[in-house]
Amino acid sequence: MPKFLHTADWQMGRAFTRFETEDGAALVEARFEAIETLAQLANEHQCDAVLVAGDVFDAQTVSDRTIRRVFNATKAFAGPWVMLPGNHDAALAESVWTRAQRLGAVPENVHLALQPGVINLEPQRLSILCAPLTQRHTYGDLTDPFSGYESPEGFLRVGLAHGSVQGLLPDEIDSTNPIAPNRAEASRLDYLALGDWHGTKQIDERTWYSGTPEPERFRNNEAGNALIVEVPEAGAAPTVTRLPTGRYQWHQWRETLAVQSDLEQLLERLNALPESAVVDLRLEGSITLAGEETLLKALSVAEARFRSLRCERSGLQLAPTDEDIAALKADGYVGEVVESLRERQKEGAQDDAARDALAILAGLLREREQEASQ
Repeated sequence: MPKFLHTADWQMGRAFTRFETEDGAALVEARFEAIETLAQLANEHQCDAVLVAGDVFDAQTVSDRTIRRVFNATKAFAGPWVMLPGNHDAALAESVWTRAQRLGAVPENVHLALQPGVINLEPQRLSILCAPLTQRHTYGDLTDPFSGYESPEGFLRVGLAHGSVQGLLPDEIDSTNPIAPNRAEASRLDYLALGDWHGTKQIDERTWYSGTPEPERFRNNEAGNALIVEVPEAGAAPTVTRLPTGRYQWHQWRETLAVQSDLEQLLERLNALPESAVVDLRLEGSITLAGEETLLKALSVAEARFRSLRCERSGLQLAPTDEDIAALKADGYVGEVVESLRERQKEGAQDDAARDALAILAGLLREREQEASQ
């Protein structure tokens, strides 16, 4: 029973510049580790081949070192790899692929699908029908020729393409690089391995997006997987098994705080996340001074525990209670300043300066109180 691993959208060479240097470096390294994981899974599941449905590289300009490291990471699986150029690494006349060939970095068991056509893996009895992108954007269906491609008797017909299945992906997906939704049926494919959509997604019984093996963006689309595909014989329905491969889990939360229980629930959710979390948090609403102190302490702990945590609090208004003000023991001129800042907060406009000043002043008053009590 032929069996192969379907993966795509490695985006090797992507730089995570929006993160702290240490975190960005870890996210880059995780992508190389993901390739090693794919090779390991292919061995463990006794796969006949690994198919990569486009965007192995994030850009044509990645470094020579990155090119070499990518192919080095595949070495644990000695079976055939078939790599398809996608929109980020299109098979131009001069491309990242031609550079890899000149470097001598491409192992003998790695097949580069730089031209449209069929790659026959004879020992594995697999015919890989390839539709590489030879430019970043096209407006015709590059999989249309699949219907005319011949394959040897008894070989599985497996399509390998990179683009957008028309009418079945979210509206915001570009209309470039279109793929007919009935391509598998129309071209007599046993399976159609797709890339471009970075999450795992089934289109029909024979058509899947594998998604990227390592998440790289804040989007809840089932990223971080590879697919093991088994087809008993030509014409039979495939069995597709999803295997987790991602090291880091990306979470983007937009939370509105209004009462104490909102804060408590938020902190419970943060505490439940694993150390491998990459978190983008935006807070809005209002919070008391006591709540702000609790929040800042919790964020400090979480920043040290998670792979990355970024929190945007400019939309979170400080709303000190009478108990907060009493606890500060602010009198005289300082008390007047505190009251003035409170009034600016109550005006409703997002006054970041007033918010920050009130938080700083509250912190100083707390420190003074703590020193006095020692």
